[in-house]
Amino acid sequence: MPKQPKPKKPGRPPLPKGSTKGEMLRIRVTADELRTIEAAAKASRQTRSEFIRGKLLAITEV
Repeated sequence: MPKQPKPKKPGRPPLPKGSTKGEMLRIRVTADELRTIEAAAKASRQTRSEFIRGKLLAITEV
């Protein structure tokens, strides 16, 4: 009897070591602020996280 191949696991394959983001920063914003952030992120063709991360890193560069 031939062996059957193992079924593939659902979901995305794991990322290589060191390429994942390990920490989470949570903030609270008003509904108006969230709409503004989402609109700006969409206009720059970025996710909300990419947009916010880029802005924070830009102001922390000395």
